[in-house]
Amino acid sequence: MDIFFDYILVALVYSGTALAFLRGLHMFQLNGYKIDKHLKWLVKNPAKSWSQIAMFIFLYTILLWRYLDSRILDSLQGIPPIGFPKDNLAFISQPAASQIFVWLFQACFFAAFVIGAISPFINLPLFKAKKPLLYTPRVWRMVAAFSLILLGFTVHAVLSAEKTASFLIWILFLYIFTPLLPIVVSFINLPIEELIRRWFKKDAQRLLQSCGHLEIIGITGSYGKTSVKFFLTELLNSRYETLMTPESYNTPMGICKTIRGELRGIHQFFVCEMGLSHVGDIEELCDFVKPKHGIITAVGDQHLATMKTRENILCEKLALARAVTHGMLFVNGDCDKLFENKPLNAKSYGLGESNDCFAYAISVSLKGTVFSVNLGGEVFENLSTPLIGSHNVCNLVGAIAMARAFGVSEKDIRARLKRLSPPPHRLELKGGGNAVIIDDAFNSNPEGAKAALETLAMFGGCKILITPGMVELGAAQYSANFELGKQAAAVCDYVFAVGEKQAQPILAGLQAAGYPPEKTFSAKTFNEAIAKAQEIPCQGEKIILLENDLPDNY
Repeated sequence: MDIFFDYILVALVYSGTALAFLRGLHMFQLNGYKIDKHLKWLVKNPAKSWSQIAMFIFLYTILLWRYLDSRILDSLQGIPPIGFPKDNLAFISQPAASQIFVWLFQACFFAAFVIGAISPFINLPLFKAKKPLLYTPRVWRMVAAFSLILLGFTVHAVLSAEKTASFLIWILFLYIFTPLLPIVVSFINLPIEELIRRWFKKDAQRLLQSCGHLEIIGITGSYGKTSVKFFLTELLNSRYETLMTPESYNTPMGICKTIRGELRGIHQFFVCEMGLSHVGDIEELCDFVKPKHGIITAVGDQHLATMKTRENILCEKLALARAVTHGMLFVNGDCDKLFENKPLNAKSYGLGESNDCFAYAISVSLKGTVFSVNLGGEVFENLSTPLIGSHNVCNLVGAIAMARAFGVSEKDIRARLKRLSPPPHRLELKGGGNAVIIDDAFNSNPEGAKAALETLAMFGGCKILITPGMVELGAAQYSANFELGKQAAAVCDYVFAVGEKQAQPILAGLQAAGYPPEKTFSAKTFNEAIAKAQEIPCQGEKIILLENDLPDNY
């Protein structure tokens, strides 16, 4: 019985530690494997990161009781509770006190068991995650390093005199610090990861150099870069074999994966999205990819938490302009910072007529958008696309200007625009029960949120906003979400704020704008908010805007 009990404890410790590590690894992945960002997340989200403490307390309580020095209880007599060996426990000799002691212990034991047994399964990365843990080669290397740590503790326990006691004491000590293990494992793997990164980059650079005819277009910006990348690739594909970085692959390793896995000799263009998190990121990507041409879509408050100032963001985005010395460069002239700091070799695009290339005569409906463009004197009238939103038109002008510069004909541009679809979750029109849903749930920012609300305002019917607000804005986060609430008050018939923490500044902004409290709702999740929004009785068509959807680490 004693050995069986020990095996049960060992199994519980191993499974609890493994589940807790996977949970921490999931959050570490969502935080971009950035140690500083993950440490800040651990401090800000203690409930999410330390949920396994209950399981630890439960197991450690059993361990202490299981191996409690019997000499302390030599003077006590009684019957041990269910599940514990008689030779390890003795109880108070008085019957009444002994019975009360047994009842209290058993009640605490079962309460600890229920709480502890459930806690490792809270927020598992394996089920119901918005973005599940991706078992990439890097993750498997981290799992291998974690397994070696467990193996080390196991070997230590086997070699010690009190094998089970030593093992459980040390492994349970490790268990409580599991949230920090992804960082520890990351440090352990750092030399290996650095070697792998260098090899991948060298191999990718070799492949790029082997395609001497390849035209490389870099695209960066605080927002809009993914949309411009999709649109430009679609237009170029009408005439050229074009490869783009998929989805939001905009880091060195994401770009390496695209080049090494998909670049072929037949490709004539490579459209490369370049992401930014820290100072030096764009310069590093330019040194790696060496773009011949570029588009800078915007400079905004995105990533203020890591970049600290807007000046840092501007300087970093302009690193692409500094890299493009002899090719074509387009910048979004509707962005004041870019227009004021426009490089001499750049042309501006946007909706304002002061730009070199601009759109005009824009009309939006649920069927899409009709607009005209002036490309430095060359005019294309009545272009139509299924996309909605004026900022999508702005992105299209940048893509059209670059495509036209490479000889894509007006006929091909018109045809391709008609078959365009938005990148996933970026003002994507969907059917949703008794409503039309505008899905703009991807990584919102102040400018994008404002543009989405302006798009929503163009429609009639009953307008409903569902949003958890915006993140990664540093000190500006509260004021940006407060302003979002004020903007929503001027457009929306109903507002659903998702999440207790994020909802506070949005609700405050609504209140400051005098928005009726009876038209304001709070919800824990998007699904709950959508279900409630579907139930609201409305006259006319119901339009629901989903603005941003925070990942699992928020």
